[in-house]
Amino acid sequence: MVDQVQSVVIGAGVVGLAVGRSLAQSGREVIVLEGADAIGTGTSSRNSEVIHAGIYYPAGSLKARLCVKGKEQLYAFCAEKGVDVRRCGKLIVATSAEQVAQLEHIQKKAAANGVHDLQLLSREQARALEPELECHAALLSPSTGIVDSHGLMLALQGDMENAGGALALLSPVASAQVQPDGILICTADGTELLAQEVVNAAGLFAPSVASKIQGLDARHVPQAFYAKGNYFTLSGRAPFSHLIYPVPEAAGLGVHLTLDLGGQAKFGPDVQWVDSPDQLEVDPQRCEGFYAEVNKYWPGLKAGSLAPGYAGMRPKISGPGDAAADFVIQGAGTHGVAGLVNLFGIESPGLTSCMAIADEVLLQLTKKS
Repeated sequence: MVDQVQSVVIGAGVVGLAVGRSLAQSGREVIVLEGADAIGTGTSSRNSEVIHAGIYYPAGSLKARLCVKGKEQLYAFCAEKGVDVRRCGKLIVATSAEQVAQLEHIQKKAAANGVHDLQLLSREQARALEPELECHAALLSPSTGIVDSHGLMLALQGDMENAGGALALLSPVASAQVQPDGILICTADGTELLAQEVVNAAGLFAPSVASKIQGLDARHVPQAFYAKGNYFTLSGRAPFSHLIYPVPEAAGLGVHLTLDLGGQAKFGPDVQWVDSPDQLEVDPQRCEGFYAEVNKYWPGLKAGSLAPGYAGMRPKISGPGDAAADFVIQGAGTHGVAGLVNLFGIESPGLTSCMAIADEVLLQLTKKS
């Protein structure tokens, strides 16, 4: 017996739930399929929980546009729903004289993305905000913040269900087939759903899910790469009230200091290319490199005060040495399958951008071709 449903979203991370909410609120009958036994067990629960301002991304990119738009949507949604959030601000610090010019470049790049609130601070101005900080200069991003990501996902789920959408846990997709009357999805337990619209929001596993869709040309499915990010937590309270980021490195944003809503500090993520999305153990030996990096901007960090925390995985579609790929929101205009939208490479700032990504998906599905 095949059940018919208008829309299926694959993946109940923060992006899948935002998409499910958007589709349900548009009047569609929606089911969100999740392979795990709870929402948001992947990248959505293994990140910095930072609301990014939209500073670093190339002008005109989806990452830039959707981050800037999504940030405002996210702050408004959290205020409306009572989700715990804090605009704590971020300092991007130049730890050498050579990096000061890079701060000015970052400020111009941000302005090109529509982020006009960055303030260039002298060493003295930065230390007035954070006396324990060591730097040559800093950029203050007042609109950067932190959010309770699980509270956010519960609020998105609640909105979706209030609009008539449904969540099905323990429902991994086994196969899918493009048919004349829709896309037939088979889950691991044998359930069959014939959907008019399918959104692949499976995060780390989005390329794998797309490769299971018979009728989707394989050339539209990118190779998955996995960039693990290790976090180490600080014992005791941090003497900082802002997030502290060094000037960005090639593959990531450097070993930065972020705070959770309880004031606990963590450092990371670093960049460690791995072969499998399951390689989530934190190697304690990587901690030594953290001390050297963090001491550049916080000389007061004492040896022995960091402990292995957790690791997250960036769902990349560009490999080591490649330029970072943009978000891919791939609709029928690209691959020719009516009603199918694949979301590939939704790494940072995916959390910040989740509601703006959902708007883009709705736009793709409304086009129908």
